[in-house]
Amino acid sequence: MSDFRDRIDAGQTLAALLAAYFEREDAIVLGLPRGGVPVAFEVARALHLPLDVMVVRKLRAPGQPELAIGAIASGGISILNEDVAPLLCDAVQLRTELQHQSHELQHRERLYRNDRLPLALKGRAVILVDDGSATGASMRAAIRAARKLGAARVIAAVPVASSEALRQMRAEADEVVCALEPNLFQSVGQWYRDFEQTDDSEVAALIAQSRAKPHRVAVEH
Repeated sequence: MSDFRDRIDAGQTLAALLAAYFEREDAIVLGLPRGGVPVAFEVARALHLPLDVMVVRKLRAPGQPELAIGAIASGGISILNEDVAPLLCDAVQLRTELQHQSHELQHRERLYRNDRLPLALKGRAVILVDDGSATGASMRAAIRAARKLGAARVIAAVPVASSEALRQMRAEADEVVCALEPNLFQSVGQWYRDFEQTDDSEVAALIAQSRAKPHRVAVEH
């Protein structure tokens, strides 16, 4: 295929590639907000698995908010692009950005779950889902966070990714599932016909909808 209609289509495509995890009692799907959650919702629904979020925040270059110099994830995990970060920011700027994004991460965890406890990952096969990956930084941070939280197996799943992002993910995940690896990759959005921004309320609603269904997965205490 050349592209995806939207995130729903991407999630359904990804679910077909993850069919081995259908109704596995030890498996759980975690979406990376915001854009990864609608994709993850379709994966979880098709595979009859519980859904939660793995909050990841990009670390932005000073004055260039669209340029990521790294990422942080739940559990105090941080990934820094060592090739780029020192060229674009100094130690003070980096520390300021880390503090800001750490605060945002904690706020969004509460917002997306509506103060519900996170689902337990210990001993489980954790399927991390995003809507695509250009650099791999966000997914790498999520993989490390899942391991820190006790995941027995970590699967990184994306509809589309650059070759470099996939290389980085394969170095860290137990399994990488990707539907589309373009030869010429400029951005994730170019591979979607509809790539409207996902807002916080949509993420929270999808998580609440999934949590309303009965699952045999414990929560962290």
